[in-house]
Amino acid sequence: MGDCRFQISQCAYIKFILHALKHRSSSVNGLLLGRLLEDGGGGAAPTVQISDSVPLSHSQIGVLPYLELALIQVEEHFASDGLTIVGYYHANERYDDTELSGAAKKIGDHIFRYFPQAALLLLDNKKLEGLPKGKGRDPVVQLFTRDSSRSWRSTGSAGSPQLTTKEPSANVLLLDFISTEKWNEVVDFDDHLDDISKDWLNPDLFK
Repeated sequence: MGDCRFQISQCAYIKFILHALKHRSSSVNGLLLGRLLEDGGGGAAPTVQISDSVPLSHSQIGVLPYLELALIQVEEHFASDGLTIVGYYHANERYDDTELSGAAKKIGDHIFRYFPQAALLLLDNKKLEGLPKGKGRDPVVQLFTRDSSRSWRSTGSAGSPQLTTKEPSANVLLLDFISTEKWNEVVDFDDHLDDISKDWLNPDLFK
């Protein structure tokens, strides 16, 4: 598992960050959709391509029946695009909390059973805060993967990151969206259940 690489599209990445910014005083979570590209020859490591993300919750985190409902709906919708659930994202309630919660690990374990290369992404608020000051291209999230000991571990190092953004300009677009308070437009599964006219697919977010 340690050799697997992860590449996230700016669509999936930015949706995650905006979801967290909309609900700064709550934990938020969501699902990551994509596919596994096996070794294409030349000894290259297999890559999990994360193409999209679905904002799930800012209030129902860890409620299993609710999660099962969301998983089924999301899987059914994306199956026609050849995408499956490849991971989970989480942002903690406290700004300086960089630990994976028990709920995040449980949901990660659930996804791991179906997709053993699952990625668990945790927002790093300090990296996000520092973004306007630098020109960094690295994602402002921590990547966790599950190893054979069944525990989730933070992976990758600055010299050899296991998680990269597909588009090098993802952070530039993210800052632009933050400056226009685009997070107000993000709809999660909670919002949809409260008002079914709200679309959890967020089709107009990048228009």
